[in-house]
Amino acid sequence: MIYVFDTSSFIVLGHYFPNQFPTFWKYFSEAVDAGKIVSTREVAKELEHDVTREHLQQWIKANRAIFQTPTPEETLFVSKIFSVRHFQQLINERQRLKGTPVADPFVIAAAKIRHGCVVTEETFKENAARIPNICMHFQIPCVNLENFMLQQNWTF
Repeated sequence: MIYVFDTSSFIVLGHYFPNQFPTFWKYFSEAVDAGKIVSTREVAKELEHDVTREHLQQWIKANRAIFQTPTPEETLFVSKIFSVRHFQQLINERQRLKGTPVADPFVIAAAKIRHGCVVTEETFKENAARIPNICMHFQIPCVNLENFMLQQNWTF
């Protein structure tokens, strides 16, 4: 299965310092090299603003290839997400006014089209326009980083 990582999960990865968690980074890099972990160009744009940990910045630069441009099918699915009026709240007013990147719909679309699973730290909240809610609506698997590691049978 392909796992499509959201910005929030990459931010959590910043807490896994390579010198203290070498086995994690070995497993994670192997999964990336095997094509099991991908993300979107929009996540890379969000990370440019959000990542402060130097080791994560370096890792992102070295692994730019996983941050893929949305396919036409993915772009079409993004429009399907926004055709649900409630999910239009995914982009807030501030993001619209500032023109800041919004990765969530592209992460969801990538997982849907590639028959993958979203990895995000967002949690389900009743009547919200959050990644887990949208994934549930469209029947797309969605886990957090811890559950991703459990699915991979990673222990440290």
